[in-house]
Amino acid sequence: MFKKIAISAVTALTLSAGGAMAAGGAGHVEDIDFSFEGPFGTFDQNQLQRGLKVYTEVCSACHGMKYVPIRTLTSENGPGMPADQVRAYAERFEVFDEELDDFRAARPVDHFPESALETAPDLSLMAKARAGFHGPYGTGLAQLFKGMGGPEYIYSLLTGYTGEQKEEAGTIYYENTAFPGGWIAMAPPLYGDDVEFNDGHEATIESQSEDVAAFLMWAAEPTMMARKQAGLTGVIFLTVLTVLLYLTNKRIWAPIKGKKTA
Repeated sequence: MFKKIAISAVTALTLSAGGAMAAGGAGHVEDIDFSFEGPFGTFDQNQLQRGLKVYTEVCSACHGMKYVPIRTLTSENGPGMPADQVRAYAERFEVFDEELDDFRAARPVDHFPESALETAPDLSLMAKARAGFHGPYGTGLAQLFKGMGGPEYIYSLLTGYTGEQKEEAGTIYYENTAFPGGWIAMAPPLYGDDVEFNDGHEATIESQSEDVAAFLMWAAEPTMMARKQAGLTGVIFLTVLTVLLYLTNKRIWAPIKGKKTA
């Protein structure tokens, strides 16, 4: 437990820095084909449940998600957990009750606890706060075709360690291909087989990183599927309206345009 807390503390400093801890060019971000990408993409419930487990057993020791209600874990467009499991899961956390003036076991109506350390950033919106793809030359074309790349940045950061390290001013830095500048003060948070998934899925560093990145994307935008559906409905409505307006315009102007001028 102490090991995970120490790692998470360094993780907090790294993610909050957003590149300030190392100078230099942007790191390499791997383009991952997440299931929720694209206009028809959807969240994979099994993946979200695995990502929740990685967050709970590795990240939650220091990182909170205070903007995410625990009850949303039952969402059909999210992890889709049964209500009784969500109640049992909520009891793993403690929240401060102002009426009791004391701590109590959390309930589904409560939010995830806040970060345990002042320096640990909240992960509720982390997947939207990080942009993994840029340019070229500031045009944003990469983001147009690949998306903002927040989940990809999280994945690449967690899997980007080369094993090299150095010490400067009493601080150990680890080489990371995704972190701007190439060196990061966060020790590798995942080593493989850090958690045991209920569905028997492999728990490699890559799979765990992809799962927790997908879960953090859902936490940052749990209504993504509803937004996509509303957008698709709007596009269809505007397309039909455009066709009707075009046909109406032709019908109204047909008698006039059909006349020949002397």
